[in-house]
Amino acid sequence: MDNPSTSNAGNSFHSERSNDEVKNSRPNPTTNIIVNHDFTGGLHSWHANCCDGVVVPAESGYPEGISAELGSFYAVIRNRKECWQGLEQDITSRVSPGSTYTVSARVGVSGPIQDFATVQATLKLEFRDSATSYLFIGRNDWIWPSQYCCLVYNSNIGDGLVLMAVTMCRTSVSKGRWEQLEGTFSLSTMPERAVFYLEGPSSGIDLLIGSVTVCCPCSSLYDGKSNGYVSAGDENIILNPRFEDGLKNWSGRGCKIVLHDSLGDGKITPLSGKFFVAATERTQSWNGIQQEITGRVQRKLAYEVTAVVRIFGNSVTSADVRATLWVQTPDSREQYIGISSSQATDKDWVQLQGKFLLNGSSSRVVVYFEGPPAGTDILLNSLVIKHAEKIPPSPPPVIESADFGVNIIANSNLSDGTNGWFPLGSCSLSVRAGSPHILPPMARDSLGAHEPLSGRYIYVTNRTQTWMGPAQMITDKLKLYMTYQVSAWVRIGSGASGAQNVNVALGVDSQWVNGGQVEVNGDRWHEIGGSFRIEKQPAKVMVYIQGPAPGIDMMVGGLQIFAVDRQARFRYLKKQTDKIRKREVILKFSGSDSSSLLGTFVKVGQIQNSFPFGSCMSRSNIDNEDFVEFFTKHFNWAVFGNELKWYWTEAQKGNLNYRDSDELLNLCKSNNIETRGHCIFWEVEGTVQQWVRSLSKNDLATAVQNRLSSLLTRYKGKFKHYDVNNEMLHGSFYQERLGKDIRANMFKTANQLDPTAILFVNDYHVEDGCDTRSSPEKYIEQIIDLQEQGAPVGGIGIQGHIDSPVGPIVCSALDQLGVLGLPVWFTELDVSSINEYVRADDLEVMLREAFAHPAVDGVMLWGFWELFMSRDNSHLVNAEGEINEAGKRYLALKQEWLSHAHGHINEQGQFGFRGFQGTYEVQVVTHSKKVLKTFVVDNGELPLVVSINL
Repeated sequence: MDNPSTSNAGNSFHSERSNDEVKNSRPNPTTNIIVNHDFTGGLHSWHANCCDGVVVPAESGYPEGISAELGSFYAVIRNRKECWQGLEQDITSRVSPGSTYTVSARVGVSGPIQDFATVQATLKLEFRDSATSYLFIGRNDWIWPSQYCCLVYNSNIGDGLVLMAVTMCRTSVSKGRWEQLEGTFSLSTMPERAVFYLEGPSSGIDLLIGSVTVCCPCSSLYDGKSNGYVSAGDENIILNPRFEDGLKNWSGRGCKIVLHDSLGDGKITPLSGKFFVAATERTQSWNGIQQEITGRVQRKLAYEVTAVVRIFGNSVTSADVRATLWVQTPDSREQYIGISSSQATDKDWVQLQGKFLLNGSSSRVVVYFEGPPAGTDILLNSLVIKHAEKIPPSPPPVIESADFGVNIIANSNLSDGTNGWFPLGSCSLSVRAGSPHILPPMARDSLGAHEPLSGRYIYVTNRTQTWMGPAQMITDKLKLYMTYQVSAWVRIGSGASGAQNVNVALGVDSQWVNGGQVEVNGDRWHEIGGSFRIEKQPAKVMVYIQGPAPGIDMMVGGLQIFAVDRQARFRYLKKQTDKIRKREVILKFSGSDSSSLLGTFVKVGQIQNSFPFGSCMSRSNIDNEDFVEFFTKHFNWAVFGNELKWYWTEAQKGNLNYRDSDELLNLCKSNNIETRGHCIFWEVEGTVQQWVRSLSKNDLATAVQNRLSSLLTRYKGKFKHYDVNNEMLHGSFYQERLGKDIRANMFKTANQLDPTAILFVNDYHVEDGCDTRSSPEKYIEQIIDLQEQGAPVGGIGIQGHIDSPVGPIVCSALDQLGVLGLPVWFTELDVSSINEYVRADDLEVMLREAFAHPAVDGVMLWGFWELFMSRDNSHLVNAEGEINEAGKRYLALKQEWLSHAHGHINEQGQFGFRGFQGTYEVQVVTHSKKVLKTFVVDNGELPLVVSINL
């Protein structure tokens, strides 16, 4: 269940940094654009250029003789072999043309100097297709006036004229003293990269840096008129946001814009202020009103967007209005980032809200509104874009007196007739005997010890609507944030023309919540299982059973709704994990002094678990070095969100784009990360690009063959897996047009073009019991059908977009699929809850179930970074790089699944332990030496003997 739209992309987090260090890493919200300016975060965001750097406390007096007259810390830059070696910071995303920046730095020197040494601030500017420029910044009023001057650099770089005004100098610093280095600079053209650094003293002299400030005075307060850089804070970066200055700073995107104080014979007036703007004469859905915000947004900062919109004209009463960001990168790449959307009407103004984040540097950024059909005007009353407020995480939910395994359904065994039940609608309820006495299998492990069912069931007749069935109010019996499992036996009466859906549903105030579904046919009882959770206090909650066609009688027996004890399940899974994922290991030592090894101390530590834990990533993500750092540190597999899909690689017929996937693949290869190919085709019609949908049968068959040849020939041997035809249980675009054989032929051709790749089926809602189209039984039936047609199906993909997961329900699906003997992967796993602690619990459920099941060979998360996931409230790392509770839980599990052991070599010269599969380091300490060796534990049932020669 992928998101076919272009997703936003985020930045990353260094897991070893504290929250305070993360806060210090951000630019000052008023003026200073230097990150970690006073070194309270160590050398975070700074880089020692071809030398060494260390941060020391001010009171340390290190180096010897330096005074402690400034803040808490300062940096010492050592081992300098050249005068240009020093400390630098990339400030590309935090400077903009047209603004004047003042520079102030507290500097000192230490080492073999006579009277004084020179320290200077430098700006390195890199431009494409031209030489790098160096600007020497600085000014100090106490040194000789002849040593500084004001220069204007005027040079042609690339296609444009670059003007750079710099007040510059070299500052003399005496040993043992701190001096102030000052200066200014401004740029009129944006370079591809701007690096600020401090340098100057001769080789062998240490450079000391106490604090650095680079400020733009105009950015401290937004005056609504400046086109310059605006720092993160509460300021609205939109110019003329309420149109009080007419249409200044606004333009039409492929259409005309008009200023109004009223419209429609006075029926439409501004919600606030005096004016609004209409985007009119729209001929395409992407036409709308826009404003360029280049230079007023920073990369790796989250921005929140609030707009007031409505529609007008063309007899359209309701339409989707979207806020979109168009970004052009310095290498002329274009990105479209969806910010948010809202259903707008022609009757009232509505508020549109969303967030966005830029991963990399940009040469142009434009925000615009689009969406309604051509001919319908978009009206905009106001727009606010500002740095997103940091929302503190919700506290862990406190659930008092949790009655795990206790059924909350009144009169579930029907010993008191239908008392406690009522018919929803005009149907009739009665009680009969003859339903199963045993509890449905998925509920047995959850409930533990339990009484047999009564064998009585509710018989529902006179059903004239699908939603009619037995109902019960359970409002006062539910607890917020508790995960509930649903279990029942269901059956339908005679007279049905085919299989019928039966659904345990909940009416939570005005919302419908799915408690589980099953497809029922024949004259037998079927198990129904599902789960739900409520996270907002409801006024009323009703449970009811519905689904079969009108006129079909329905039978419901032994309905159970009970809270799940996840910790008890986790204890069981830990034991299963030990059986499934660990192996006995015997280290057998030898060497010249092997006779004296008895009693020698051995320490074994696992470096990496070999089980595949991966994540989705997108091209824009890798422009964010923090995202890349987290990804490469904590995942060993990758899948591309959109960049390999046909609608991405060939949006227009014959115009192939493999650049994005090439760059992602190169990153993965350079970091030893394996990759899944997602996906060759996508069977759901709404995801197929228009030019493909318009092809004739013969042309479509040719296009399919060309797609296979182009993709698999180019990437032969580079992707370990391919999802061949995505979501075949939920779509039939190719099968309807090209016949039933096309699916198997796709597998056969893919296998011929790249025999090394494992070919997967991939679908959603297989594991949660809430979608009858993709039950495990139907998935198995589809796979067997493909295999009977000769399709080399090599793996089963379960996407894993799941809500309120319950272990036994997930495990039941895995057990059924495991019968086929094919490797099962969770290919797109994500869980969602606004409460980070609940989200962490859900994620732990899924990861433990997967890791403890012998059929599962890998887990891929469908992203982990806020604003770059298909579902809200599913991220592990917040937009600006702070790891949340769900992320901490993931890392804790990764640590739990690393084995460690220590002890002594026995009389046989051996040391044994039981450990997870993966890479290990063993340390042996003898009386004469310490030896380090690495070895790998792979899969196997027999003990692994590893020979180590000392």
